[in-house]
Amino acid sequence: MSGATSDSRPQGRDSVPHGERAKAVGHIVFNLALLGIAAVMFVHAGGLPSSAWEPIGSGSFPRLMLAILALLNVIVIIKEVAKLRHTAALPSGSVGDWLWRHRLAFGVLGLFTLYAIAMPLVGFRWATLPFVLACQVLLGARRPRQLAIAAAIALLMSVGLDALFRHVFTISLPRGSLL
Repeated sequence: MSGATSDSRPQGRDSVPHGERAKAVGHIVFNLALLGIAAVMFVHAGGLPSSAWEPIGSGSFPRLMLAILALLNVIVIIKEVAKLRHTAALPSGSVGDWLWRHRLAFGVLGLFTLYAIAMPLVGFRWATLPFVLACQVLLGARRPRQLAIAAAIALLMSVGLDALFRHVFTISLPRGSLL
């Protein structure tokens, strides 16, 4: 046999350094974000219009559910903070490495955020077209043939779905306040 090792991991790099601490930090950040979203939604649920048939108000059930979710987020955060005390510190640069490894996911999430902002302004058709096209380019469509296929898919997803919902299902998708 040659001097090759039987280990299947790439040489020179540990696959998950300080994995338990990284998981705990990730869970804390994720649950803090969910807690913030729940708090915003809790406030907005208080402004839901009242119904004559609901004596406690239409926002009471969503607020109850959001309060339970927020409580669960706090419990997870407390549990994960306790785990941090028993783990070693992350090496410098590990956050940057993690962000780089997940750059495509963050890119799609950023595009989706822009899509959600654009939808009420320009409508389904004109928000979906650039969103689908940009996602495909971000995920790898670079050559002319790939770009042509990406453009066809984007057109089908925006104009085609809009026509399908309007004419077949008689459901009007958002038109947009600017158009």
